[in-house]
Amino acid sequence: MKNLALVLVVISITAYVGWQNRIELLVWGLPKVRELMDPIPPNVPTAWARGPQTSSLSADERPPNIILILADDMGFNDVSLYNGGAGDGSVLTPNIDALARDGVVFNNGYAANAVCAPSRATIMTGRYSTRFGFEFTPFFKSGATIFQWMQDLEKPALPSFINHERLSAMPEMSQLGMPPEETTIAEVLQTRGYYTAHIGKWHLGGTNGMRPEDQGFNDSLYMRGLFYLPEDHPEVINAKREEDGIERMVWANARYAADFNGGAQFEPEGYLTDYYTNEAVKVINNNRHRPFFLYLAHWGIHNPLQALKEDYDAYAHIDDHALRVYSGMIRALDRGVGRVVQALEENGLTDNTLIIFTSDNGGARDIGLADVNKPYRGFKLSHFEGGTHVPYMAKWPARIPPGSEYDEPIHHVDLFHTFAAAAGAEVPGDRKLDGVDLLPYIRGEVQGAPHDTLFWREGYQQTVLHRGWKLIRTDLPNNKRWLFHLEVDPTERNNLAVELSGRVEVLEALLDAHNAEQADPLWPSVIQSPQLIDKHGGQPYEEGDEYIYWPN
Repeated sequence: MKNLALVLVVISITAYVGWQNRIELLVWGLPKVRELMDPIPPNVPTAWARGPQTSSLSADERPPNIILILADDMGFNDVSLYNGGAGDGSVLTPNIDALARDGVVFNNGYAANAVCAPSRATIMTGRYSTRFGFEFTPFFKSGATIFQWMQDLEKPALPSFINHERLSAMPEMSQLGMPPEETTIAEVLQTRGYYTAHIGKWHLGGTNGMRPEDQGFNDSLYMRGLFYLPEDHPEVINAKREEDGIERMVWANARYAADFNGGAQFEPEGYLTDYYTNEAVKVINNNRHRPFFLYLAHWGIHNPLQALKEDYDAYAHIDDHALRVYSGMIRALDRGVGRVVQALEENGLTDNTLIIFTSDNGGARDIGLADVNKPYRGFKLSHFEGGTHVPYMAKWPARIPPGSEYDEPIHHVDLFHTFAAAAGAEVPGDRKLDGVDLLPYIRGEVQGAPHDTLFWREGYQQTVLHRGWKLIRTDLPNNKRWLFHLEVDPTERNNLAVELSGRVEVLEALLDAHNAEQADPLWPSVIQSPQLIDKHGGQPYEEGDEYIYWPN
């Protein structure tokens, strides 16, 4: 009996310790178990389609090649063109800056949302994603479990609210995405004879006809993991913030994997940003004699924070380890842009290629860095300028005068129309579209602003920008309203909602009219997560701090 009692005590203690450390066990153990149960095979070389070896038309006589380079979570301050040097002020992005110097820089370019997937759905369709119910971002269900466990253990001052009934009924992330009935820009460009290629992140569904090759892309190198390199790789430097729930979700679910055209998954080849760049160069080389659309959807510079050792070493003067890793990631992304531009030059395609560079949303709070969106308030997930005011620039030597600047607000919804017009393609006439062709505005052929009014919506966090006036409204906290006159207060320091209640009513009416046109969400919100507006994820909440609850 004594031995049995001892065994029970040991089991009880082990169970208690395990439960108290369940988050660490999940974050550490889940990747290990997954690797044992489902190991990723070695790299498989891609087989990108090859166009004709010659053409009767010169590169300048064909419809323009079109390249969209979409960064992930890149803040406004991460591009040195805007503020003179990202990171600590010494992290330069000369290749990204050169796109703007050789073309046009948009000083007021907006993402379609403050979070990735809805922005991508808008980019692909030229429609506010809420028109077809793509309102919330698909995420790993284990992330909500981690959030709940952290909350149970730490009891934060601002708790998250999780609807476990909805969560349990939610399909897996790959089954949530953009309806196949939507027409993508890739499908539109195919009607004009374009070869279409996708590289990198998709986040618009992984099954049921929602993958890139089902949505107009001839070829797709599809991101299947979250690691840039395996965590223990000798050439990678990692920076973790294990006190943050999103960080823990990412590290717990991270793998180093890709697939090509829906085939079996395999390991990428080298550091992920460089790998995607190398593959983009292959696409350009293979298709230099026909028009192509290349959607290069980088994972960089989203967490997990992982930099190549050589890029980390380039910033030895930066003391903050996470900032140094992040800076190395920016360096790799900028290097990639330079290599794409070089490949165009080597193939004689520079003059008649339209390149647009932007980010899916602003820089993120959870990485714990303060100035990624400087000078703007807020971060990814909030509709303050830091969440939606993003790097945005275009180069097309044949059509865009170098050194151009454009100050009127533009939006991701405009990419669809700009690309279609450049290619001479017809856009769908059987549905409501929301963007405009930007080229006549850039060239001064059309006067005035492209948009009187722009909208953002994710659940009850809703925003309208109308002729310089911006209203943010949210149910949590306390049906809050923020009103800013961006023409005189671009950094959103002076909330005029109480003082100018009449203007609030006008803007709310615009929001209400817009909402009446939108579809019901394809899947419900399951989590409401607090987001401090003026503090990054490593800074604690203090009484009086402004915040919103992000519904997703």
